[in-house]
Amino acid sequence: MTSLILRTMVRLLLPLLLLFSVFLLLRGHNEPGGGFVGGLMAATGFALFSIAFGSSTARRILQIDPLVLIGVGLLLALSSGLMTLLLEQPFLTGVWYKLSLGALGKLELGTPLFFDIGVYLTVWGVTLTIIFALEEVG
Repeated sequence: MTSLILRTMVRLLLPLLLLFSVFLLLRGHNEPGGGFVGGLMAATGFALFSIAFGSSTARRILQIDPLVLIGVGLLLALSSGLMTLLLEQPFLTGVWYKLSLGALGKLELGTPLFFDIGVYLTVWGVTLTIIFALEEVG
């Protein structure tokens, strides 16, 4: 597509959509949202970029194969469940780790966060694989 307005807006929207996708991912632990909708939002940014500049340029900007995103996401989601088996708890039980950051307070990391990041990466990769395949065929 050769629309100057679309190309200009996509350059501005891609970073905002990626930032919003991370917000949706992190918000999902205490509120509705999470990995699935965050992954869809990240893929939306690259879908718009692909429409404006072509899939080869979008792949170059992404700098990683979407199949790698799928593999890393599945591995992360699976390992978050297997981690609880090592602690002799049921599969996918939420385990929380509290880290003290001194004057900054405390940080709580848990297996649900790692599972959601895995879902985020998997959904992002699958959606981009479909979008790029559809655009390259046409």
